[in-house]
Amino acid sequence: MPSSPAHSSDVILRDARASLTRQREGGRRSIGQRSAELKNRHRAGKITRIAIAIAGIVVAAMIAGTIIGGIGIEGLFYAVLMGIVAVTVLGRYPKMKVPDRSVLGQGDVRTMVGRTELWLEAQRPALPAPAVKLIDTIGLQLDALGLQLEGLDQNQPAALEVRKLVGEHLPEMVSSYRRIPAHLRGEARGGRTPDEQLADGLGKISAEINQVTRQLAAGDIDNLAIRGRYLDYRYGEAAGLSGPGQEPG
Repeated sequence: MPSSPAHSSDVILRDARASLTRQREGGRRSIGQRSAELKNRHRAGKITRIAIAIAGIVVAAMIAGTIIGGIGIEGLFYAVLMGIVAVTVLGRYPKMKVPDRSVLGQGDVRTMVGRTELWLEAQRPALPAPAVKLIDTIGLQLDALGLQLEGLDQNQPAALEVRKLVGEHLPEMVSSYRRIPAHLRGEARGGRTPDEQLADGLGKISAEINQVTRQLAAGDIDNLAIRGRYLDYRYGEAAGLSGPGQEPG
């Protein structure tokens, strides 16, 4: 006896969940909790759209069956085929967009941290291994920093400086490195390669985020400051990374 449209919808939804799970397990790993939350929200939206589409197909099949006295094997085949197409298309699209660098520092703290983590994740494949490890560390640090900032007046100088560090200086460092042609990133200039400069700069930012988080956790708001040597040094030369034959930005 042919399966009913309702039973077929259960099978399709189960396959859809399995498909999305495989995509999640095989996709780019999240470097922080905030970016994972944004990804989960995006996946939940996909599952919702798939469920609505499957429900629409089932309802349409039932109505058609009522009107014409049953849709038969052929009708059931087309209904299942439409369900598979819906799962395939809606499971792939829309793809999650990488936030534009210009908006990383905008929005509330949770949004800022999540966007920055997503943006950093998208840059990881183009970075050298030591920098990738530091990016992973920074992702975890951003989660902790975000929790501390959520209880802080966002108009305080300390919060504004942290926003500038996370939303501007950190992305600019990575972007400056990526603007260097790939074949020049391993060539030394001034005693160090751009790869080494990037790792050094990210290490300084990681240390600064850790220090700021500790100060916030201790309630040391009055003494909290992004230390001047980091601003003067622009986080380890990395914001002005340059390859051989290029002037720093």
